[in-house]
Amino acid sequence: MSKNGIIIAGAVIAIIISVLAPFLASSNPDGLDKNLINLVGGGSEEHAEEIIGERMPIEYEAPLPDYSIEGMGKLGEVGAIMAGTLLMLGISLGLGKVLGRKQGT
Repeated sequence: MSKNGIIIAGAVIAIIISVLAPFLASSNPDGLDKNLINLVGGGSEEHAEEIIGERMPIEYEAPLPDYSIEGMGKLGEVGAIMAGTLLMLGISLGLGKVLGRKQGT
């Protein structure tokens, strides 16, 4: 298989996973939220976020909070994950081209 074929196959697999992820992931709570709750000593996700906010008073709002586009339900989750996947693929391909040129390959 050629290098471009491997890249295209990887991109297709990543897009398939990004479409399926909202339907396969646990929402009760997801892994990152569960780790946050365990890190601060239990309770709910809101309680853990409140404690973290008191310890680190940094205002930050994620561009796509909770891996979703607000008000769009599962379609918004698919869109957010797909946007992140395509962004990371683009950055990876761009870095690969820049670094490949520097090495002369």
